[in-house]
Amino acid sequence: MRTRLLALAITAGIGLTTASPSNAATSRTAVHFDLAKGQQPENIALAPDGTAYVTFAAARQVAAISPKGMIRILATLPAPADGGAPALGFALTTGIVRTTDGTLYFLYASGDPATTGLYRLRPGRNPHRIAALPANGLPNGLAYDEPAKTFYLTDSVLGSISTVPLSGGTARTWSYAPELAAAGFLGANGIKVRHGAIWATNLDRGTLLRIPIRQGRPGPVQVKATGLAGIDDIAFTGNRDDQVIAALNAPNKVVRIDTDGRAVTLLTAGLQNPTSVAVRGRTLYVLSAAYLTAKDPNLILATIGARHA
Repeated sequence: MRTRLLALAITAGIGLTTASPSNAATSRTAVHFDLAKGQQPENIALAPDGTAYVTFAAARQVAAISPKGMIRILATLPAPADGGAPALGFALTTGIVRTTDGTLYFLYASGDPATTGLYRLRPGRNPHRIAALPANGLPNGLAYDEPAKTFYLTDSVLGSISTVPLSGGTARTWSYAPELAAAGFLGANGIKVRHGAIWATNLDRGTLLRIPIRQGRPGPVQVKATGLAGIDDIAFTGNRDDQVIAALNAPNKVVRIDTDGRAVTLLTAGLQNPTSVAVRGRTLYVLSAAYLTAKDPNLILATIGARHA
């Protein structure tokens, strides 16, 4: 994994075109995770009380992080007998979503047909797989369309977006658009549902994509921003427009992308290969997995300006 990301870091150093941090956010490291225990946070979902639910990729875990920084492990997925997810070589928990009733849904990429899939985790219960996913793929980003009661998920190896109903069942491929394909390592990555469209990132291509949802089917892919080497997951700044905040993994940056596709650096301090971001009001949550730096996986809290909220 580190070798792969090193190659990505070299590419990022050559190709990244973001503006200087003139709109930088003030930040602090809220939680330091334990690298030796595999606590490399991959994705995040927020609860109304400020609890952050995260997936610890290498540990194959789902955890709750209290507003005071206390870590509680909610589930640990079984390790595969051998191997792991394609392209990475190890099993990992990836995307996570929390629905309004407090239920967590998350992805597990193990390389094993018996365990790779979308899981449901109700409070106080054990996780249960509700949809099997291709073991030769890497299910990565997860988003939920509440009105449609449908999950959308990316596969970074297969270069696809699939859907699964809230009740579980068969996963169906929604898009195999060429813009989702990998270009050497991993393709489609982060994903969100926003104003009648799917927004997704492509790690290899450094792109931010928008795909309209038209009567449940994908419309033409729109490339909203380019030159974002190492782009991982994203969040939106508020309800008024489509400004995006994105984690750039190998470059160790968090950027804001305006509606014209221009990226401005918001944060660099303390970042250790940031994987995902979340926004609540003026607070920005940033997870760092330290996949490449191998130093300090962490959760950073930043205050962003009122115009970003």
